[in-house]
Amino acid sequence: MDDIDRRIVRALSEDARQSYSEVGALVALSAPAVKRRVDRLRATGVIKGFTAIVDPAALGWTTESFVELFCTGRTTPAQLAEAVRRHPEVVEAYTVSGEADALVHIRAADIAHLEQVLERLRGEPFVTSSRSMIVLTRLVDSV
Repeated sequence: MDDIDRRIVRALSEDARQSYSEVGALVALSAPAVKRRVDRLRATGVIKGFTAIVDPAALGWTTESFVELFCTGRTTPAQLAEAVRRHPEVVEAYTVSGEADALVHIRAADIAHLEQVLERLRGEPFVTSSRSMIVLTRLVDSV
């Protein structure tokens, strides 16, 4: 990746709906040259895709929580990933160092909905306990 590639990635990160011509004007390349570079960036995995960013509150998902999961000793990351994917309210999940085995980011409609999600997560056979933190205010949102 060179400086022009970085500038293309930055431009697309700010607005992925820009045309190749508009990006080209920012980086001093023709639209076909930008397209070739974007195709290469996609092929090499630098650009994983393009997406719409939706405001969860607009969909009625106004309650947000981070949940630490504590699991039995032989639980693998693959088992965790398979389990959390079964819950549509889970928007992100990570294995972590420290006391907990995983950190799960949940969005729900309200506290009652969040409680249902927590009960389902705790029902996974390898989850021994959990610790939840409800988000009060999102201070930084880089998306």
